[in-house]
Amino acid sequence: MSAPQTAAAPAVGRRRVYWQAGLAVALLVGAVCLARRHWPAVADGASRLAGADHGWLLVAAVAALGTWAAAALAQQGAVPEPLPVRRLLAAQFAASSANHLLPVGLGAGAVNLRFLMRCGLTTGRSATALAVKTTASAVVRCALIAVLALARPGVLRLPHVPGAVLAALLGCAALLAVVPRTRLWPRCLRALTAVSADVRAVHARPRRATALWGGSLAFVLLHSLVLICVTQAVELPLGPVRVTLLYLAASSAAALLPTPGGFGSLDAALAFALTLGGASAAGAASVVLGYRLLTVWLPLLPGLAVLGVLVRRRAL
Repeated sequence: MSAPQTAAAPAVGRRRVYWQAGLAVALLVGAVCLARRHWPAVADGASRLAGADHGWLLVAAVAALGTWAAAALAQQGAVPEPLPVRRLLAAQFAASSANHLLPVGLGAGAVNLRFLMRCGLTTGRSATALAVKTTASAVVRCALIAVLALARPGVLRLPHVPGAVLAALLGCAALLAVVPRTRLWPRCLRALTAVSADVRAVHARPRRATALWGGSLAFVLLHSLVLICVTQAVELPLGPVRVTLLYLAASSAAALLPTPGGFGSLDAALAFALTLGGASAAGAASVVLGYRLLTVWLPLLPGLAVLGVLVRRRAL
């Protein structure tokens, strides 16, 4: 390596650290601003959470730990080749923390992409494996929402959609209709062909297909279980099926606003959904605080530490 390249490497590393620190600070500032804006409800929710049933919170914490194992199972199911189990689990734990510093999906996607490439997959195959996992997760969510909505009719009510939103959706549909006539279409076809080939390869092995769909289903249900346990801990009068359906609807709606880790968008959507479901403002705030504490804030620093270890060991 030449002298200019050697000198440039530390500068690049410092710039990366500065960007990461800046994102973390922006995240904390956003949290403070959001808390100040809704301080009465947040304070009531925090006091209610402080007196919550510790047994239910312990079960919620165990369910939160299980979400990373489920994510690892789904990622293994999306790849025909066997992946190193310990590194796979560590990568999922690190990916969840990275996802809270970048717009939704980008942090986890970047970590998993690097991990799969380090495991010997090409860039294209790593990207298609992530696409297979993401598609399976979306299908599972949609199927669960449909089944639970039929089982509990009336829980979900379609909100009034502003005309601007409808116009934006129509514009997106028009753009998608034009794509087959552009130069992007051959690339889209190649990408779809690669994903289809990986889907067939995975489903040709029943164990891999079971891991993919089972891990995707377990991931969603365990997140729902965390929320259910927190509602039980604060004695919120909402049934498990209702809470699961409200969580699925809120998290799907929050995904439309790509904030880091769903920060702000998921919190607001969850609180709004729980309030519509019959919870008080303080009760909804306590549930959201407990859920985010167990799934985001407590694992954040350990997850970033694991990410740093994986990078230093060139596992990512």
